[in-house]
Amino acid sequence: MAYQFDGRIRFSEVGPDRRLTLVSLVDYFQDCSTFHSEACGNGIDCLDAYGCVWMILFWQIDILRMPLLGEHVITQTWPYGFQAFYGYRNFAMLDDDGNYLAKANSVWALIDVKSGRPIKVRKEVISGYEMEPRLEMEYLPRKIQLPGEGEQMEPFWVGRQHLDTNHHVNNGQYIYMAEEFLPEGFVTGRLCVEYRQQARLHDVIVPHVYREGNDGKNGDASKEAACAAEAAPARSRGTTENRCAIGDTLIVSLCDEAGVPYAIVKNERA
Repeated sequence: MAYQFDGRIRFSEVGPDRRLTLVSLVDYFQDCSTFHSEACGNGIDCLDAYGCVWMILFWQIDILRMPLLGEHVITQTWPYGFQAFYGYRNFAMLDDDGNYLAKANSVWALIDVKSGRPIKVRKEVISGYEMEPRLEMEYLPRKIQLPGEGEQMEPFWVGRQHLDTNHHVNNGQYIYMAEEFLPEGFVTGRLCVEYRQQARLHDVIVPHVYREGNDGKNGDASKEAACAAEAAPARSRGTTENRCAIGDTLIVSLCDEAGVPYAIVKNERA
């Protein structure tokens, strides 16, 4: 059975267009899965008891319409599968008439807190969940392709305001960082995020911006052009040149309403 909670779009959750922001939509989904786990007895205390935590590996969020300030919404979530150390979960946001506002797919891994490595899913941490069929939507591959080389932009530090209860950058904060590279008036129709590593306090985010179809130069990109932003966090005692293998990355892909990628944020751990 799907878990759901009712909400009303608050002033603090909207942008200049008085519609729910992308980061706030992600917050609704994250809160919904947290409420669900706590209600099932599989919440933070349960995970702490077994020394593990769920880490998200992949988001895909398809946006049909962003709700307006004051609009009533229903947010839902349910798991549809567990395999090895993976967990698979759908999300949805609906309006009062039952119309979908957004649909989402997500892939998670159960991580041992001490070793930081994936562990096989324990029945004790999923026993309260009821499985539901997979949501009807397009399912994209987890791997996000990066185009060409990019132009390095001004670095910035990870501050305490970016962190969550796991002491690394909150999922939504990465999206907020990626949105800085979007042009004025850009409307996001799809968000994909591929997580492979976390940025932590005092890491440095070094953005690299890519644009295709624009001769490699910065400027306003057309709807047909693709753009990516690469971000590499380096430890305060390291340098931006001392980077790890590409395997340790986080990638955020923001697409326009036609599904064309515009911005991708990639984090490499020094």
